[in-house]
Amino acid sequence: MDNTRNLLLAVVLCGLMLLGWDAGMRYFYPQPAVEAQAEVVAQADAVDAAVTSGTREGGLTDPADIAQEEADLETELVSAERVQIDSPEVTGSINPVGARIDDITLKTHRQTVKKDSGPVRILSPNGTPAQHFAEFGFIVNEERIAQNVVWESEGGPLAPGSPVTLRHDNGNGQVMTIEMSIDDHYMITAKQTIANLSENAIIARPFGLINRASKTASSDTWNVHSGPIGNFGDAVQFGPDYDDLAEDIAEGKTEGRAHWLGFTDIYWLSALIPEDGSDADADFRSLGNGLFRADLIYQPVTVAAGKQVSKTTRLFAGAKESNVLSGYEDAGVDKFGKSIDWGWFEIIAWPIWWLLTHLFGLVGNFGVAIILLTVIIRGALFPIAQKQFASMAAMKAIQPKMKAIQERYKDNKQEQQQKIMALYKEEKVNPLAGCLPILIQIPIFFALYKTLLLSIEMRHQPFVLWLKDLSAPDPAHILNLFGLLPFDVPSLLAIGPLAILLGVTMWMTFKMNPTAMDPIQQQIFNIMPWMLMFVMAPFAAGLLLYWVTNNVLTLAQQSYLYSKHPQLRAAAEKEKADKAIAAANEAKG
Repeated sequence: MDNTRNLLLAVVLCGLMLLGWDAGMRYFYPQPAVEAQAEVVAQADAVDAAVTSGTREGGLTDPADIAQEEADLETELVSAERVQIDSPEVTGSINPVGARIDDITLKTHRQTVKKDSGPVRILSPNGTPAQHFAEFGFIVNEERIAQNVVWESEGGPLAPGSPVTLRHDNGNGQVMTIEMSIDDHYMITAKQTIANLSENAIIARPFGLINRASKTASSDTWNVHSGPIGNFGDAVQFGPDYDDLAEDIAEGKTEGRAHWLGFTDIYWLSALIPEDGSDADADFRSLGNGLFRADLIYQPVTVAAGKQVSKTTRLFAGAKESNVLSGYEDAGVDKFGKSIDWGWFEIIAWPIWWLLTHLFGLVGNFGVAIILLTVIIRGALFPIAQKQFASMAAMKAIQPKMKAIQERYKDNKQEQQQKIMALYKEEKVNPLAGCLPILIQIPIFFALYKTLLLSIEMRHQPFVLWLKDLSAPDPAHILNLFGLLPFDVPSLLAIGPLAILLGVTMWMTFKMNPTAMDPIQQQIFNIMPWMLMFVMAPFAAGLLLYWVTNNVLTLAQQSYLYSKHPQLRAAAEKEKADKAIAAANEAKG
């Protein structure tokens, strides 16, 4: 009776896990909106709250917003007064109105896996649905230079080795200049200078800010932060998220000297980096209507008549490529590489990322690199697996003695346990040795999961045939014959070839397991592979590829170790035969 109850409970729990997992995946990883519809829907009334989480990569999802953004860009970016930006990895323009960098697209990253999908846009002009821009300016005698001031430009386009200068004379004896330069990646340097040509001293505060709409943000999940970010004092602060900041402005207050601050998505980052050694006020704030701002304002400086002061601020607006971020960190931007949210598993995830990218450099295919990584990990764990099988063989050998002890002390569980532990010690058997490889694999597996989720180097990387993006779920679904049938498969049943291979190979590894199990354990182990098939289907295809490869190597390893421990093979075959005889007798009786 107890066994039947436990089995039913296990089945119910498995079902709840399947349904709960699907609901969780829908919550943490919402599906992107469908393609734009013909009719434009009316915009909802603005509220002083953040927009709900978007897609995994971020960007606009509402068809009306997408259409409006395209229309706005066609009118906003045609001004002849704009200063063009053209560097190896960045293109765009600077708006002289307000000295705003509000047009940045990335030459080396596409919007989707389709080659004609166009470049990723990082910054967009003020007032557009995807507004996201940086602004530099001055506060003079507590008066901010008006946002609609048109700065005169000199030079252009902005390119490596070709700086651009914006100039403004406020008519009161102060001449302000912003000299901008750009490197080969994503960093723009702005040198802000104010010259006091009047007869009286002034108080000046150079500032920089980043303004963005949260509706373009990537999903903020339990394991990956999207929203305000910065390095304050001695630690990188991930948070608050947009919703918390919209509800409580106090959430945006920072403590400690700001080394950099801005807004992060899973793959993209916009951040301001103050001048080395400068003490500046830095915080985040909600502007209402789903708009947010990061402020960097230098301490007041007295500028005597005939003198000038300068502050140099850098703006990063681009992709979170590990090598690029590490290069900036080596150049003095403290903990800039930490803007990638590796979390607690960084000590494992970063080496896996390093090895995976180097393997990719050798073979030119990330799928092959994942397979090679799996082989290397399994090779490193092979000595442990040998000990595991030796322990399993020893456990099998002492099974008769254990059964004798259980029978002799069946009415005294405490003494029975003591005798069994004494038997383990006498025979030098560790009953937990078989769990060690699994325990070691768990952090490795999660670290690889983080690598596939966070590493932009994995984004849009193909393997073979239908697998065009290893960082995304398997796009092929069995139930609609891989897209041949004209319907979308419900996410709960969206099982692809990789998920099926995962279930089959795991079932085969369980079948080769020589350890004795009671009927309940057998039922659970029979259910588990197919349960995991459904659970793992929405994960990145690269993760499933790793697990399938790992299962195949496990099968090969078990076959090899069976040859080294024939008693395990004999015991497994005897156990199988005994079960067949018992089943036959039960059928007759």
